[in-house]
Amino acid sequence: QHYKSITFIEASLFNMASVASGGGSLLGSLKRFDAYPKTMEDFRIKTCGGATITIISGAIMIALFVAELQFFLGVSIKEKLLMDTTRSELLDIYLDVTFQHLPCDHISVDAMDVSGGQQVDVDHDIKKRRLKADGTRINEEKVEELGNSTVALVLDPNRCESCYGAETADTKCCNTCEEVRVAYRLRGWGLESLAAFEQCKREGLAKALTDMKDEQCNVQGRLRVSKVSGNFHISPGKSFQQSHAHVHDLKLLQQFPLNLTHTINSLSFGEFVPTQTNPLDNHTFVAVELNAMRQYYVQIVPMRYQKINEEIVLSNQYSVTHHHKAIDLNKAARGEQSGLPGMFVTYDISPLMVEVIEHRRSFTHFLTGVCAIVGGVFTVAGIIDSFVYNSYRAFQKKLELGKVN
Repeated sequence: QHYKSITFIEASLFNMASVASGGGSLLGSLKRFDAYPKTMEDFRIKTCGGATITIISGAIMIALFVAELQFFLGVSIKEKLLMDTTRSELLDIYLDVTFQHLPCDHISVDAMDVSGGQQVDVDHDIKKRRLKADGTRINEEKVEELGNSTVALVLDPNRCESCYGAETADTKCCNTCEEVRVAYRLRGWGLESLAAFEQCKREGLAKALTDMKDEQCNVQGRLRVSKVSGNFHISPGKSFQQSHAHVHDLKLLQQFPLNLTHTINSLSFGEFVPTQTNPLDNHTFVAVELNAMRQYYVQIVPMRYQKINEEIVLSNQYSVTHHHKAIDLNKAARGEQSGLPGMFVTYDISPLMVEVIEHRRSFTHFLTGVCAIVGGVFTVAGIIDSFVYNSYRAFQKKLELGKVN
């Protein structure tokens, strides 16, 4: 039994030695795949130049990491082109234009399109703000309040005043100067002077037209038109329809110089989106001649903008070219010249649509970018450090050999 026990112990020790030997060979094989061999601490040389490069490279890595993080947290834009299938919708035109030498009473806003739709002398969703010559706003509410309080004390509210021959079956009375002017426009008659009408003399409009000659006018608001090719214009003279023709009454304004200098503060087609740029914003046209006709030819490209929260906004981008010419009113009245003084915007709509989608970068892209930053900076810093150290060693050896004075 004693002999058997000794034999069993020897066998166990042999097996343990074999396992240890096999494990050692396995670890030795694994060490051969180490791509980052270590050197002993005693053989490492630390220099001031290396420390400086390390600090600089660390600062660069931190700055690049912050920039990469901001890019990851920000919103990226992806664009693609497709056919526009929203033809049946309406088009909103937002405008803000200031005329530096035209009073608001001289201006009318009109819109028309190729489908036959017309909006004459638009006043809904359009505001005309009277401005002084220096650009400050005139308090019209106070002026109207003072004027109306005087008139209300004198005039009978049930009166029926003359339209001076412009009466129609629907219009028998003209109690205000504006009603007289409308009745004349419906008849197709021009007004050469307001002084001949009692209503206009009573309201002081004949004198007011002269007093307003140095005023500016800001036209601001929205036009809603069909989403087809068309134009809108802001021109002097009251506009009206006569025998299916679009007419502006300029007889009353012949005594005033029509200077069409204007500034387009903003002009957009549709709602604003973050990537939208409007080429006509803050555009100024200086008319060197009177009775100028300024024409803007706009090419509209519909845009579908999808925000990061999946909200969809339909808007438009546009490009523009422009042209202007001077209009001789006498030749235009005789039909010898076409055109009308004013600001004309003619637009055409592209059948293509730009789809813009906001999205965020994936985390794997962010991780890849961070790894590239760290690895790239370390590699470049190591190359620079090696170059500096070896150059310094070579220079130092030359000094020791006396080859450098």
